[in-house]
Amino acid sequence: MGGLPAYTPMLAQVGPLPAPAVDEEWGHEMKWDGVRALAYVQDAALTLISRNGKDVTTAYPELYALAGAVGGRDVVLDGEIVAFDEAGRPSFSALQPRMHQRDPARVRHLVQAVPVTYMLFDVLHVGADPVIALPYVERRALLEDIVTPGARWQVPAWFRDEGAEALSLSRRLGIEGIVSKRLRSPYRPGRRSPEWTKVKNFRTQEVVVGGWTPGKGRRSATIGSLLLGVNEGGRLVYAGNVGTGFTEEALRELLAILAPLARGTSPFGDEVPREQARDARWVEPALVGEVQYAEWTPDRRLRHPSWRGLRDDKAPGRVIREDPGPPQLAG
Repeated sequence: MGGLPAYTPMLAQVGPLPAPAVDEEWGHEMKWDGVRALAYVQDAALTLISRNGKDVTTAYPELYALAGAVGGRDVVLDGEIVAFDEAGRPSFSALQPRMHQRDPARVRHLVQAVPVTYMLFDVLHVGADPVIALPYVERRALLEDIVTPGARWQVPAWFRDEGAEALSLSRRLGIEGIVSKRLRSPYRPGRRSPEWTKVKNFRTQEVVVGGWTPGKGRRSATIGSLLLGVNEGGRLVYAGNVGTGFTEEALRELLAILAPLARGTSPFGDEVPREQARDARWVEPALVGEVQYAEWTPDRRLRHPSWRGLRDDKAPGRVIREDPGPPQLAG
C-alpha cells in the first residue's frame, strides 16, 4: 500500500427501510452478496485488502487492471467482490471456491470458470488527501468521476429518495437486499453506524464453528451438522446447529479444514444441548461461516438455518448476533 494510509471498512447496521417522510435524506444501493474488500491503487498497482485486514490480491487477478482505470491517481476505494450464477444473480455459493484459493494455477483456472466483478460503492482517499469527511453524496459523485468502468469492475447505480422502489427491485432481481445510506454521512472507518442501514429480504447470520457431529446414512463418513456460536459478553455462546445447505464438495472441504482444529473440550462458554454434545467433535473456534435462517428462537437459537458458505473476511472474535426482526418487504 506504500504511502497510502490503512483504512478499516465502515459497517452497516441491520434495520428497517427509512420512513417515507425522511427518504429524501437517504440514498440506496443494492446489497451485493459477496466479500468486502478495500482497493489500494498506488503507482499503477492494485492491492486488495479484506474486511479483516488480509491481503487477497492474488486471489483475483482479473481485477488487476483496475489500477489503470482511476485516471493515474493514487486512491483507496471500497466495494464488494461478487460472483454471479447462471441466471446472472449474485451468488455467495458461486464465490466460495474463489475466496479461499491462492494457488496460482488453480486461480488461473477459476478466473475462467468463476470470474468475479468488483462492485465499487465508495472512495476514501484520493492522492495525498483523505475524503472520508465528505458527505456520502459527494463521495459517490467523486467515485463516479474517478473510476472508468471495466469488464470486471463497475460503479453500480444508486437510488435517491426511492427506498421502497430500490428494495422492490432487489427482490425482483433475487438480491439479498439494499443498503440505505444517509446522504450527509461521512465515512466512519471501522465503525458500525445506523447512518448505513442494511435492509434485508432474507435473514443471514455470520457464525463461528465450534464443533461438528458425524453424519448418518449416506453422510456417515462425513459431517452431519456443524455446531455454531456467536460472541456475547466476551464468550462464545451456542447458537444452534446446521445440517442443510451443503454440497458434497463443501462437506469434504470442511472436514479437511476442521481436522487440524480438533480439541478435547467445548469452546462454547455455555452448555450445548445433550443431543448435540453427546457425539460432538469439538474444534478451535477459528472458522467463520454464514447461514440463512428463519428467526431467532426465544432461547436464542437459530431456527431452520441453512449453510451458505465459509467467510475468510471476518475474524471469529468479531462475530456477533444480528437480530433484525421481521424481514422488510416493499409494498
